[in-house]
Amino acid sequence: MENLKNKTALITGGTKGIGYGIAVSMLHEGMNVAITSRSQEAADEAAAELNKLGKGRVIGVAADVRSMESQNAVVATTIKAFGALDILIANAGVGHFASIEDLTVEQWNSTIDTNLTGVFYSVKAATEAIKKAKGYIITIASLAGTNFFAKGAAYNASKFGLVGFSQAIMLDLRQYGVKVTTIMPGSVSTHFNGNTPDDADAWKIQPEDLGQMTVDLLKMNPRTLPSKVEVRPAMTSKK
Repeated sequence: MENLKNKTALITGGTKGIGYGIAVSMLHEGMNVAITSRSQEAADEAAAELNKLGKGRVIGVAADVRSMESQNAVVATTIKAFGALDILIANAGVGHFASIEDLTVEQWNSTIDTNLTGVFYSVKAATEAIKKAKGYIITIASLAGTNFFAKGAAYNASKFGLVGFSQAIMLDLRQYGVKVTTIMPGSVSTHFNGNTPDDADAWKIQPEDLGQMTVDLLKMNPRTLPSKVEVRPAMTSKK
């Protein structure tokens, strides 16, 4: 995909943070982008801001990764709007962090349903279109997918599972000319888990950094597939 102009991408959880940063980078390449949120209002507001860039085209769609029916619908909407689906960015995610004594069943289910089963639903819904396009699937995992930590039982389980899922489908789909990469970021400056990005976050990876990385992956020579990319801040917090 050396020329990304007019290619179409679907980004789950694309209204803020990493997903939004990826959308910005894609639009600068002249791509068509569909972004999702569980809230139609949030999707519309983010799409309106992105369309101000005057690059490519953006639509905002209300969709829930925890629903297979919803993911089928958003794939159909994207194809209807732009004529094809070339790229899926499975980005939507949540985090609940508590020791096993305090972790609730609801928190466990929310984390697994969104971060793991939700990616399965998104990929399952998009696979046939991506195969037709000989396109690309990128899942956004985490360094928590290989590094466990206290109070991370639910999050670690979801991201360890996501890394394994992503690598397995990479082997399933490359025979069709489809690339699959999982990006595993460390600390990123977003609103995730109640964080408020500010100057103190300057040491962290920024969403636009991951946007540039995504575009670089999409432009890589077709013969080369970085199937798993770990990315860390180049420095540590000064706190």
